[in-house]
Amino acid sequence: MYGLINKAIQDMVCDRFGEEIWQTIKQKAEIKIDTFLRMEPYPDDLTHKLVKATSEVVGLSGAEIMQAFGEYWIQYTGQAGYGAMMDMCGDTLPEFLENLDDLHTRLSINFPEYHPPSFECTETEENSLKLDYRSNRHGLAAMVVGLLKGLGTRFNTEVKIVQTQNREEGAEHDAFLIEYKPN
Repeated sequence: MYGLINKAIQDMVCDRFGEEIWQTIKQKAEIKIDTFLRMEPYPDDLTHKLVKATSEVVGLSGAEIMQAFGEYWIQYTGQAGYGAMMDMCGDTLPEFLENLDDLHTRLSINFPEYHPPSFECTETEENSLKLDYRSNRHGLAAMVVGLLKGLGTRFNTEVKIVQTQNREEGAEHDAFLIEYKPN
């Protein structure tokens, strides 16, 4: 994963728990890097070590950390120079979700080693969507739930998310049912 992800994890931990806790997490994860370079690729294992160590140090499950990170990521990327690109993807939650693959394609230009996930959005009934999530990375479904909650906040939309297919339980891909209500 790119350094932007690891830097965002660092910033989330420092914002919520403080610099001292971050240093404890780095030590527990055996990470010797002082500064994550945002545009530099890092092994996925490094990110997983950070999440595992964060979970152990702050007493939350890995899924809770990933969900919190997904919510944080929406705000973080909006402030880290990607806000205008996000704005181009839509003015509502459904419109944004429909354009997610296009957003990831554009990001691939700046991050040549990026292997983006794929999101397929299908309207199931009024104010309800099915979201199919495919990725070559495992264990990120909880982050997707957080991303969806963060997008709900971004679009001032109440969201209820239920995972209907779980790749970790043998499904081909992860899928979510999203019920939404604009405020």
